[in-house]
Amino acid sequence: MTLDTQSLIARISPCGPVSDPDAAERLYEQLFEAAREQDWQDDLEAAWPSLAPVFAASSYLGGIARRWPQMLHAILLADPDQRLEGLIAETLTLEGGPEDTKSPLRLFKAELHLMTALADLGGAWSLDQVTSAIARFADAAAQTALRSAASDWRRRGKLLSAVDDPRGPVPGLFALAMGKGGAFELNYSSDIDLSLFYDPDVLTAVLDDSVEVQNFCNRLAQGMATLLTERTGEGYVFRVDLRLRPDPSSTPPVVSAPMALAYYESVGQNWERAAFIKARVCAGDMAAGDVFLDHLQPFIWRRSLDYQAVLDIQSIKKQIHTYKTGEGLEAAGANLKLGRGGIREIEFFVQTQQLILGGRNPALRSPRTLEALAALTEAGHVTPQTCEQLNAAYRVLRDLEHRVQMLEDEQAHALPVDDDGRAKVAALYGQDDLAEFDRHIGELLVSVNHIYGQLFEGGEQLSSEYGSLVFTGVENDPGTLETLRRMGFVEASSVSDTIRSWHHGRIQATRTARGRELFTRLAPRLLEAAAATGAPDVAFTRFATFFSGLKTGVQVQALFLNQPRLFDMVVGIMAFAPRLARVLGRQPQALDGVLDARFLTPLGEDTGVATELVEEAAAAEDFESAMNVVRRHHREQAFRIGMNIITGRVSACQAGWTTTSLADACIQALSRAALIEAARMGGALEGGEVAVVALGKAGSREMSLGSDLDLMTIYNAPADAMSAQKGWSPETFYGRFTQRLIAALSAHTAEGGLYEVDMRLRPTGSKGPVSVHLNSMVDYYAHEAHTWEFMALTRARVVWATSEAFGEKVQQTLEGVLRRPRPGVDVAADVRKMRDLMERERRARGFWDLKLSAGAQVDAEFVGQYRQLMQAASGGPLTQSTLEALKDDPVMARTWMLHQHVGQVMTCAFGERVDLDLEPAGFQQKLAEVVGEPDFATLKASLTNIRQQARAHLDQVLPSPLATPDEGRATEN
Repeated sequence: MTLDTQSLIARISPCGPVSDPDAAERLYEQLFEAAREQDWQDDLEAAWPSLAPVFAASSYLGGIARRWPQMLHAILLADPDQRLEGLIAETLTLEGGPEDTKSPLRLFKAELHLMTALADLGGAWSLDQVTSAIARFADAAAQTALRSAASDWRRRGKLLSAVDDPRGPVPGLFALAMGKGGAFELNYSSDIDLSLFYDPDVLTAVLDDSVEVQNFCNRLAQGMATLLTERTGEGYVFRVDLRLRPDPSSTPPVVSAPMALAYYESVGQNWERAAFIKARVCAGDMAAGDVFLDHLQPFIWRRSLDYQAVLDIQSIKKQIHTYKTGEGLEAAGANLKLGRGGIREIEFFVQTQQLILGGRNPALRSPRTLEALAALTEAGHVTPQTCEQLNAAYRVLRDLEHRVQMLEDEQAHALPVDDDGRAKVAALYGQDDLAEFDRHIGELLVSVNHIYGQLFEGGEQLSSEYGSLVFTGVENDPGTLETLRRMGFVEASSVSDTIRSWHHGRIQATRTARGRELFTRLAPRLLEAAAATGAPDVAFTRFATFFSGLKTGVQVQALFLNQPRLFDMVVGIMAFAPRLARVLGRQPQALDGVLDARFLTPLGEDTGVATELVEEAAAAEDFESAMNVVRRHHREQAFRIGMNIITGRVSACQAGWTTTSLADACIQALSRAALIEAARMGGALEGGEVAVVALGKAGSREMSLGSDLDLMTIYNAPADAMSAQKGWSPETFYGRFTQRLIAALSAHTAEGGLYEVDMRLRPTGSKGPVSVHLNSMVDYYAHEAHTWEFMALTRARVVWATSEAFGEKVQQTLEGVLRRPRPGVDVAADVRKMRDLMERERRARGFWDLKLSAGAQVDAEFVGQYRQLMQAASGGPLTQSTLEALKDDPVMARTWMLHQHVGQVMTCAFGERVDLDLEPAGFQQKLAEVVGEPDFATLKASLTNIRQQARAHLDQVLPSPLATPDEGRATEN
């Protein structure tokens, strides 16, 4: 038998050992029968030593040979170089619609795959020949699929251009080959990455008037992709990925060229620039495609890059975690493409340097990886030794990747974990010693990873100690998903999707190039800070709500990067304080205060914020403007206070004092504004004075962030006084003032709300006038008030008055009211009856009701107020402070303090009553630490113990008599 020396059978040799002799023998018997029937058994005998190792390892290739033995014979006898040209030519000449081209395309692909594998494994073709052959056939298949999909539209009269139009089957529409296909580097079982674009002016002109352009493009792309990807009994042609287009999750499969150019010029990312290094027109209107790529050149190759832009390009590399010297990499399960020391690292090594240097040196712009590596070496940017090492490693890794894919025709990139599977790859690679094969691969991966780690060495790392954090591309990176899972994220895919969408500029914070550059650096810190909370999914989700609401992101992101401790605090709040997280989510402007250098100043120190609030409100042009000024300041300062509370930087007393000081400033600013507004509405009231009195926790300076404002207003004016314009009486005028003040404090504006206001603690409650005359107030307490109303008055404090003298007068009058003798009143009995009544009508709602539980805050406050009433009667000193009132009741002071501290944190975190036993363990531990307990169990035990002691002390100070239900209004307050 004489064979053509250029035939494949004459040019191939055994690639390695026969990994499964039994499988090879079974296939040989089947092929021999077919060969004998067609009289080519001698050719089979001659080729079998080279075929046996291939078919023993690859059931896929053996299956093609078994199904189409005549195809195998033709391949063996043909010159593979000539047959490749013939295959491409035959593919390009296919005519008809999808049903006409479906079968021949699949048969051509099967032939190409079998021939390419045998030429590769047998040594007839080099790596470049293999990848080029597959890429060229992919081009031909894409052109045929487009032509075939378009033929149906032309047949129905919807596409009006001629079949032989020089602009292609659909004038104005073109496909770009991206990625490895664009560089003629397709791997054996690769998807083909196609980006489809159209020129709307050209395409509209060749469509029937009844056809909507975008719908046509979408359906055409779907038909083209289906023709190539659909699996039939004869297999498939190529899997098609159309996602390498602008923002694929929010754009159609075919994008108009003008829109695409606008996207890349405005929010195009560096990884997209890297992708376009390899882009070329492969199908459709080639001239239109070339024009499009010409317009993209300034986007891809920038002649000048500022420092931040260079850092952002370097971040593509720095997102990948590199191993330290001495750490090993295993062959079993190693991802040859995306894993440590894999193909991607070599490609990133080349492409990142191309992006930085190629703008000024066109010689560095080759789309092919090894050609670009050689150009970088020739230009002095890569050492010859590094070039040689990476060149050799790249070829080995690509060869191995092909052999992995040849096993089952899967788009796999990882070496099998099991020894048998890996032994098959080793056999196709020419290695019969699996241990030696594993050792060689492990060393190769380490060497690549080491070289890669030296690129842009030093500076800020954008990976994590947990692993790589790569957010480039159009799909989630498998290694990154594993890293996120190791960090504790359950919804790793969702987190990665969100971050990649932010990189696409879909939110205001990353809409600018500078915003995206900063976010590239912030992203790994965000993920590590979220992981450190112990509740990473919750922290990330709440941060995402806040971050997506920012109107601009540069200033805030720069602050977070420069203040890592502050950033950790903010992310921690996202995990442990849903109330504050909601505030940030609804009003990201609350973070504006963070930009103030005074933000981290310890609470209690005078930062001048209260003065600024009052002065800015006074300078506002109208009532509503004053309301908004106050709300902006309140929002920022409330967030600052919340940050300090939730992180344990302040005590309960400091928190209460600072929170109340903020409320005081709001009341002072808005009282003045409300008085001006009342005068505007009805005219000024000469000779009148008014004061705003705080009661409850506002009066005792013990507010939490969720506290209401218990207020009353007290005025004094001549009986015959009238307002200048409308002749309002003092009662009407100051009633209008009070109503405007309530609105100013409680109404929601575009800047949010402030407080709920409760006026029911004034004389006669909700039944009397909204503002009380000073003399009427004195008379009421002299003749009508119950003991509980005197108790409320122990915490009365003038916050604002029209004059300092009137404020002092009201405060002195309130003290005088408290000190007036009340003969025949058993204060102790009244106080206890009211406590018992409250206990019957307002029962504690579970263990974590810090106010009403027996031995909790109300018990302590009742004892404190009782002590004050006794002090008033005896002429002793008075105080609005609960703790000062309990100076002789240390047990009650301790229970009040512990419950107040827990309550401050709970209110800050949740803003509502919750069952802390149902909260995550991380929050429980955080709460315990903030209030000074070692753990949650100890906190509960401490609360239980102090409550028992406090209730016993209450029974001792205020023995329980038979209660009478005549103080119903007391239980409302």
